[in-house]
Amino acid sequence: MQLDQPLSEKELDDLDQFLLGERTPEDAMTLDHLHGYMTAIAIGPETIMPAEWIPRIWGDDGQQVPKYKNDKEADRIFNLIMRFYNEVTITFEVAPKEFEPLFVEYEEDGKPLMNAEAWCWGFWEGMELRPGSWDEIWDSEIGALMRPIYLLGADEIEEEELPEVEDPVKAHKLALEIEANLPAIHKFWVPRRKAAVSTVKREEPKVGRNDDCPCGSGKKYKKCCGAGTEA
Repeated sequence: MQLDQPLSEKELDDLDQFLLGERTPEDAMTLDHLHGYMTAIAIGPETIMPAEWIPRIWGDDGQQVPKYKNDKEADRIFNLIMRFYNEVTITFEVAPKEFEPLFVEYEEDGKPLMNAEAWCWGFWEGMELRPGSWDEIWDSEIGALMRPIYLLGADEIEEEELPEVEDPVKAHKLALEIEANLPAIHKFWVPRRKAAVSTVKREEPKVGRNDDCPCGSGKKYKKCCGAGTEA
C-alpha cells in the first residue's frame, strides 16, 4: 500500500482499536490525541523525522513499545500511522481550508457538540518536541489564533480561564475556532519551516543502518526511517 493512500474507514477503525487495545502501553495516545499530535508536527516550524515522533505515540518517554503479535502486524501499524500522518500533510499542502481536525462528537441536552480536548493535548505535545521554535507565532500578529489550542491543550491555564473550557458549549466554540484557525497557522509557518537536518540534536549514539529502527516499527533502520538518507 502506497504511503500517500488515505486510510479507509475500516483502517481508521483498526488503528483506533489497536491504540485502545491491551497490547499497547497504558499511556498510548488515542486516535484524536494522535491526530492533534501529528497536525502540530506536520504544520509546525521544523521538520521532525518519524524516528523521533513515533516512539512518543506509545508513551511520553518514548521508551515503550506495543506488544505486536508478529512483524507483519508491526509493519501494518507503522504503515497505518505513516499514511494517517501523510494524509494530514497532503491536505494542508493541497487544500488547507478543507482540513478537519478529528474531534470527539457527542450530544449534550440534545445538542450536538464537539470535544477538542484530547486533540489539543496531542497538538501541545507535538509543539513540545520543539518548544522554543513556536515562540515566533505567539509573538506575531496572529498569535491570538493559538489561544484556543492553549486553553484546551496546555498542562496548566490561569484560574480565570477555566470557565472557558469547563462549559461544554464554550468548549465547543473553541473547537470551531481551532478548525477555522488552522489554515492560517499552517500558512504562517510555510515560509519559515526549517529542515530536519539543521535542527535535530543527537542526544544518543548514532543508529546504524542494520540496527532496529528507533521508531518502533520493527524494521531495520536502513529500510525504515533511514531510507533515502544516504547519498
